[in-house]
Parts: sequence; C-alpha cells; structure tokens
Amino acid sequence: MRLLKHKTNIDFLGPTRRKIALTVSVLMVIVSLVSLATRGLELGIDFTGGILLEVGYPQDADLEEIRDNLRAAGFSDAQVQLFGRDTDVLVRLPPQPGSSTKEIRDRLQRTLQTGSESIDLRRVEFVSPQVGSELAERGALAMVVALLLIFLYVMVRFQWKFSAGAVAALAHDAIVTVGFFSVFGWPFDLTVVAAVLAVIGYSLNDTVVAFDRIRENFFALRGVSAEESMNTSINEMLARTIITGVTTLLVLVALLLLGGESIAPFSIALIIGIIVGTYSSIYTASATALALNVTAQDLIEPIKDVELIDDLP
Repeated sequence: MRLLKHKTNIDFLGPTRRKIALTVSVLMVIVSLVSLATRGLELGIDFTGGILLEVGYPQDADLEEIRDNLRAAGFSDAQVQLFGRDTDVLVRLPPQPGSSTKEIRDRLQRTLQTGSESIDLRRVEFVSPQVGSELAERGALAMVVALLLIFLYVMVRFQWKFSAGAVAALAHDAIVTVGFFSVFGWPFDLTVVAAVLAVIGYSLNDTVVAFDRIRENFFALRGVSAEESMNTSINEMLARTIITGVTTLLVLVALLLLGGESIAPFSIALIIGIIVGTYSSIYTASATALALNVTAQDLIEPIKDVELIDDLP
C-alpha cells in the first residue's frame, strides 16, 4: 500500500456529516424553488424589454433630482443609479408604448438635463418584450444544454455514478445561486446568466480535479472503503480548493466594491456561486457518487473478448 501524506484528516463524508450536508442542500434548493415559483425574479430589461440609457454629467449627478424630473415627465417606473463614477448615470425604463424611438429619446434628453450645461447621452438601447422573452428562453436552454453535455463528458471520463454526482452538484449550484436573487429581490439580467454559466464551469473544474484524485486513490489504497478513500482524496485536495476559492473571492469582492452598480449583480452571482460550488464539490458531488455505491470496480474497464484463431494447418 502506498502511503499518502496530507496535512488534514477531516471526516467530510462520515454518515452524520453527509446527512447534515444533505439536509442543508435540500433546504436551500427547496427555499430557492419555492421563491422562484411564488416571487419569481426581478428581471431586468434584457428580459422584460424597455429602454436603457447611459448619461454623462459635467458634475456629480444628483440622483434624487433626476428621479423627480423623470416622475414629473411621466416616467414613474424609471430606475436611476450611478454607473461607475459619480458623473455617470444609468437609467432603466419599462417599455413605452405609443411613442416613437426618436420622441422618447428627445423627451428623455430634455428631462435628464438638470442644469445649464449639456449632458452626454452616451448610449440608448431599446429592447422589445419579444426579444426579452427569447433571451430568457435561450438563457434557460443554455444552462440545460450545458448540464447535459457535462453529464456526457464526466460519464466518458469517469463513470456514470460520478457523472450523476457532478450534475447533481452543478444543478444544486445553479438553482441556489438563482434562488438567492429571487429571495432577496436582486436584479436579474443577462450578466447574471453569464455568471451562473461561469459558476457551472468553475464548480465542474473543482469537481473533476477531486474525482481525478478519488480515482487515483481507489487503486492506490487497496483494501480501503470507498468512503475512506474519498475522505483521503478530499483532504489531499483541501489546500488547493481553499487557495483557489479564496483568491477568486478576493478578486470578485474587489470587483463588487470598485466595479460600480452595473456589474454588481454579476459579481454577487459569482461570489455566491463560488462559495456554494466549493461546498457542493466536497459534499454534493462526492456524496452522491458514494450514495450510488461507487467502487474501484466501477472504474475498471471490462476486458473485451478475444477470439482465438487456430492457424494450424
């Protein structure tokens, strides 16, 4: 037997801890699904349709004055926020039926003018509700297709029991991340969809690295149970998992604090996803494979029958 040295010896996959982790995961998924079914998501104009304006002011913008001017002009549902610097403002409006694009643009430019100096209308985007609906469908379809392809990839590289564990962990990460946005009412747009797909990729990488070590130890540690072999593997990968997660989170926190309001949903989704993904790669993925009674024999390729040919005369 080869002795594998590692600094920690934490019983991650013991029966009691597996039950606790399963309970936590099930509760988070149920809360997320219930919130999505009852409250839904605070969809941005990427999905609902509407108007997006990026405005530059010569001096620091007074958001309250801008909001008052928009309400007085009939844009009561306008969302106004800073976009990076204090002189840059992002305005979101729901669809405005009955008005042409030029009329709305001119009317908004007059309304947003808060002083004698002219403003810089840098960007104006009009998104129809139909386009928003198509984007929502394609975003959901992208996640489903990604999970199916990941299932096939892991099944080919390892075995279907590992594949089931990987997909269970990734579906768990995606549902919980989106569920946070539903529970807390944070804005949900295409950048969040991109973040969820990035979380799936990050979590998959972490899971595959752990599975590689588990497969290696299944053959290296003869006579050891699958649970103990998995625990050994996770402990050996623990330092790498923590370092990768912490360094990634440092970058994302800096992006959240310094990146401005426009990329805040993207940063928040990634932060939640990295934390949940690290947890699921340790517990959900490995625990699911363990619950399916994965063994070293599952990873041994079957010997193909060889047909013996008698070449004697």
